[in-house]
Amino acid sequence: MSTTPAVAAPAAKRTFQGNDRLLTGIVLGVLTFWLFAGTVGTIARAILTDINGGPIDDIAQPLVSLNQMNLAVSITALFSGLFIVVFGGLADRIGRVKIAIAGNVLNIAGSLLLALAAGSAALPMLLTGRALQGLSAACIMPATMALVKTYWDGAQRQRAVSMWSIGSWGGSGVAAIFGGLIASAFDWRAIFYVSIAVSLLAIHLMRGTPESKADAGAHRSLDVPGLAVFMVTVLALMIVLIFGRQIGWTSPLTLALGVVAVVGAVVFVRIERSRAVPFIDFALFRNTTFTGATLSNFLLNGTIGLLIVSQQMLQIARPELFDPWRAGLLTIGYAVAIIGFIRVGEKLLRRFGPRKPMLWGSAIVGLACLALIPTNLLVGQYQVLAVVAYTLFGIGLAFYATPSTDAALSNLPPAQAGAGAGIYKMASSLGGAIGAAISLTIFTSFLSPGVSVLGDILVTQGIQSNAAIRQAGAATFLFNLVIVLVAIASIVVTVPKGRKYNDD
Repeated sequence: MSTTPAVAAPAAKRTFQGNDRLLTGIVLGVLTFWLFAGTVGTIARAILTDINGGPIDDIAQPLVSLNQMNLAVSITALFSGLFIVVFGGLADRIGRVKIAIAGNVLNIAGSLLLALAAGSAALPMLLTGRALQGLSAACIMPATMALVKTYWDGAQRQRAVSMWSIGSWGGSGVAAIFGGLIASAFDWRAIFYVSIAVSLLAIHLMRGTPESKADAGAHRSLDVPGLAVFMVTVLALMIVLIFGRQIGWTSPLTLALGVVAVVGAVVFVRIERSRAVPFIDFALFRNTTFTGATLSNFLLNGTIGLLIVSQQMLQIARPELFDPWRAGLLTIGYAVAIIGFIRVGEKLLRRFGPRKPMLWGSAIVGLACLALIPTNLLVGQYQVLAVVAYTLFGIGLAFYATPSTDAALSNLPPAQAGAGAGIYKMASSLGGAIGAAISLTIFTSFLSPGVSVLGDILVTQGIQSNAAIRQAGAATFLFNLVIVLVAIASIVVTVPKGRKYNDD
């Protein structure tokens, strides 16, 4: 299957070329999800303490429980993943600029609900606001990615992809530091007021951009049965992952939901293969490069649980040493590395093609997992390892991001730019939602004192009262290492060897 970039439309048919004004608006829109919505994993404990009027462990009947907060952490990526293909196809049909602006409007509404969440209405406002942020991302990500593909060509398109990647991967890198700083210096609610201002600026910068749509003959009708089965399947799976421990892993409800998820997946595949215009076009996966980029993207995004759990572990194990700001400050290497090395990933793509930098990036993320596993060390030693791990995490994702994104984009037919990009970004969102949910479930399942996960392998040094918390973290990081190894295997199997670009 050819891996040559898609041929741009003839210049005579395009009177508008992408510019820095539009690109800035696109990047700001992308940041509303990856930066602002992404802070919730780090500031979750601060949100719980504020809404409940005190530490969650000291309140018998909190307004928002720990499991409900875990749902709030995951629900944004979940809703993004559920609807991103739908809104990608809608962007192709009615206009990508319109959908991108609509996504910013949804973020304004969701951020306002979060900023105002309090009292008995706190939980529904929190969950609704996070769901709206997910719908916002489902609009913004495929629409803006399709705009990049439409209005930029060649090296300029690769630069635009890199800037888009800085907004997504880079935004996620800064999220912990930014969220921790605002939550500690001001109030966690201020994060979402700033997010509203960013969306307003993004709308202003994108207004006036000529509309971009797919050709009239490429319009896709909505696959309602496929979408409905897909939503039920994923929601059943997420309920099991997040609330399975609370409900009981062997309870009839948990088992029934597990059956719904498995049967739903089988039914979904059969429905999609029988439809002329499916919700997810499995024909796209005949292209092995697109398959490898999408599958490994799903898996590597699942390692976001590494960041969320490590931040929460530090705050729970040693609250006197780590508030959201001081815990988030340890991730500064992640932020610097992912932003600083994004363009390096682009250069590696141009020199070696997508396969090698994708493999190198994944391997470096694996090293980050290894560095976080020895939670048995003294706190001073572990802080050094954590800084190294976060930096490696950023370098690895930076090496991976642009080659993977460009591999997927360059192998999409122009008429399927929105829907195909939606599938790729759906992999990002669902990977993040499912990965975070599993990581949080593993972590919270072993928080009880006396639970020994790796006691015979990692002997806990220093304070023993937090041994269960530290071992729960180690088990979670080990799980993320397994995810990375599977991602590496998927790239080896699906992404062909050879150079993609040779512009030297």
